[in-house]
Amino acid sequence: FFLSAYKKPSYYVALDKKIKSTMASSIVASLASLLLVISAFLVSSSVSEAAHTTSAPLVKGLSWNFHHSSCPKLKSLVRKHLRKVFKEDIGQAAGLLRLHFHDCFVQGCDGSVLLEGSSSGPSEQDAPPNLSLRAEAFEIINDLRELVHNECGRVVSCADLTALAARDAVYLSGGPDYDIPLGRKDGLNFATREATLDNLPPPTSNTSSLITSLSRKKLDATDIVALSGGHTIGLSHCTSFTPRLYPTQDPTMDEDLATDLKDICPTANSTATTVMDIRTPNHFDNKYYVGLVNRQGLFTSDQDLYMDSRTRDIVKSFAHNQTLFFDEFVRSMIKMGQLSVLTGRHGEIRANCSVRNSDNESYLTYLVEDDEESKAEL
Repeated sequence: FFLSAYKKPSYYVALDKKIKSTMASSIVASLASLLLVISAFLVSSSVSEAAHTTSAPLVKGLSWNFHHSSCPKLKSLVRKHLRKVFKEDIGQAAGLLRLHFHDCFVQGCDGSVLLEGSSSGPSEQDAPPNLSLRAEAFEIINDLRELVHNECGRVVSCADLTALAARDAVYLSGGPDYDIPLGRKDGLNFATREATLDNLPPPTSNTSSLITSLSRKKLDATDIVALSGGHTIGLSHCTSFTPRLYPTQDPTMDEDLATDLKDICPTANSTATTVMDIRTPNHFDNKYYVGLVNRQGLFTSDQDLYMDSRTRDIVKSFAHNQTLFFDEFVRSMIKMGQLSVLTGRHGEIRANCSVRNSDNESYLTYLVEDDEESKAEL
């Protein structure tokens, strides 16, 4: 009765209200903090998942973690080796990126461009579009194959190594770092000269030709513009662009650029080379598109992307927003990297990237010796 009848002094009432108010605020703040933590976790998880799910859907047989068990050090082995290569010559990055393009566009990403010619005829390497591929690029892929197979056994294909080398060529020259699905097998044959020519658009192509050609590979206008951004690094031979200089100068070419190019390539058949991106030739960035906006694209196939109304806005958006370019480039590379791949029981894993296993005498001898050793043990 005394307790219930007792009336608290006014200053106690005020203090009690203040304490309750403070406790309520504290609880609300704690709940808000908890919600923020949960929200951040969910966003982080969705972003991590988006790195895979927002890209092109995976072809059956490929996966993001294909070699995690069979060769857990694969990606670190490749990146460590290429870091050394590029430290000596960053120009090799463009060569490896181009090699992957030329492999995928002709009968799919199956390592067929790596095969040397045989009694069945000349290889893809002998076709005109591939004569300018860097010899060192083929050597680097075989070096990677030897390094990886010594570590893990013959479980990683040359096609996968070519795709990984292209990915690291982009990253180690300043571009985005991204995952690629793996699990490709190596092809058992190379494409004919005619098929190679038909599937590699020449630098003299206009945008209409590119759209028509690459639509057969399910690549759209954004893919074409984004993948063309690979020209932000590397060199070009004069003969790839001198038709824009001689006998009549292409009016869409910047005058100062044309003057400089005529000094480098004084005749239509000059054998010199020049950089493809005059601003940052060894750095993977969006300056290639800045060049197109300023009419400083080297090839017809480059500059016409800005001149054509169907692709101009895409070029302008990439020139103004490098992050957007990187995002679209990654998406398109993952999409291109799955073109007509061989997986599962189709294809093989070559013991030498330049030779099919059936034509590899040292590999066949190894198989025979290994078989005899197994019989002896029995």
